[in-house]
Amino acid sequence: MTAATMITAPGSRTSSIVFLATLLLGPIIAVNGLAFIMPVLNLLMLSFRESLGGGGLGDAYTLDNWSSTLVDGFYIELIVQSILTSLMITILTLVASYPIALYLHRAQGRWRTILLVLVISPLLTSAVVRTYGWIAILADDGLINNTLKALGADAMRLLFNKVGVVIGLTEILMPYMILALLAGFGRLDPRVEEAAETLGASPWKVFWRIIVPLTMPGVALGCLLSFVLAVSSFITPKLLGGGRVFLLATEIYDQAIVTLNWPLAATLSMIILVIFGAALVLYSRLLRAVL
Repeated sequence: MTAATMITAPGSRTSSIVFLATLLLGPIIAVNGLAFIMPVLNLLMLSFRESLGGGGLGDAYTLDNWSSTLVDGFYIELIVQSILTSLMITILTLVASYPIALYLHRAQGRWRTILLVLVISPLLTSAVVRTYGWIAILADDGLINNTLKALGADAMRLLFNKVGVVIGLTEILMPYMILALLAGFGRLDPRVEEAAETLGASPWKVFWRIIVPLTMPGVALGCLLSFVLAVSSFITPKLLGGGRVFLLATEIYDQAIVTLNWPLAATLSMIILVIFGAALVLYSRLLRAVL
């Protein structure tokens, strides 16, 4: 092997690696560029267009859509309520899903397989069908209120309000939360729990000092996924809210389809993307803190 070959070999190897990486990543980069980046950029440009009413767009670019949205009290309250409602749904989903995921993680054999199928099975059903199922359960003459009446209690208003939206979205997002928790339970070692119990720790202390810290990556992932899906959910709030619960996704639909104010709908859509970005930043910081 000559000295020239020895000198050029590392560079050739690097070029080959770069070429191979480009060849492998090229298709997915092209797909993301065409299916995600370009539509988002188009949406961003649309948010600065002038709305002429009736779906018409002016030639001029303006900041009126952004300024009116960020100053108008209705839209400020809409953004705040959407975030708070999504956070509430995320917390309730975590509380309801964590014991199931922990039990499923510790289950063995065929029983674990059966439980995993039961957890995944709701994902095989359309969210529209599941939402209509909740309408039948939460209606004034539905299963819950009929049971309360049979027990002599007063009926509750559970449909066409925020309560129904929270209940429906919590149940719909539980499979996603459970699967995300299971993905993060890999760090959970039963021997650590046994060691803590041997040293005299109570079951409650073992849970809070051992189990919860070790499963925080899964908790963070599940909360991120649930929050993102909740804040962008449309069909469930629209059906269970009955047009009385205003969230960002439902308002985007009304502006785009009913009012035909495409620039305003694009502006609200970009605000949702900003919220997604903030959630990702919080998730990455939390992940660095717990790892």
